[in-house]
Amino acid sequence: MVIKVYIASSTGSIAIKKHQQAVVGFLEANQICFQEVDITMLEEQRLWMYRNIPRDKQPEKGNPLPPQIFNEDHYCGDYEDFFQSKENNTVFAFLGLSSKPSVKHAAKHHSTWISPCMTNPDSLNNIPPLFKSPRRI
Repeated sequence: MVIKVYIASSTGSIAIKKHQQAVVGFLEANQICFQEVDITMLEEQRLWMYRNIPRDKQPEKGNPLPPQIFNEDHYCGDYEDFFQSKENNTVFAFLGLSSKPSVKHAAKHHSTWISPCMTNPDSLNNIPPLFKSPRRI
C-alpha cells in the first residue's frame, strides 16, 4: 500500500505550502513510503482527486484544497484530519497502516535498516516519472 499525498507545487497560499510540508515532513521523518501527486501538473490527477473525495468532505463552495491524503484509492482525509490524527497520536490508523515497525524489530530481522519504500524496489518502476520524487529514490 502506498500513501498518496495530493499537493499543488505552484500555489500562492503560504498556508497550503505549510500544510503540505507538514504532511510530507511527517511521512519522511517516520519513514512512511509515500508518493507525492502534483495536481498542478496533470489535470487527470486533479480531477481524480476531486472525484474521490467523499461528498461529506467536499467544501460548500469551490474545490477541495491540497494536501489531500489517500491510501492507494482509499480517501484518508485532508490536512485538518491529518492534524487531528497527529494530536490524538492515531496517524497510522488514519493512514490505514499498521503501526510503524520499530528499529529494534527491523534489526532483529535484517542486518541493516530497510526503509519501507525500499523493501520492494521494483515497485518504484510502476510509478510514472512525473510522480517520482528524487527525495525518495
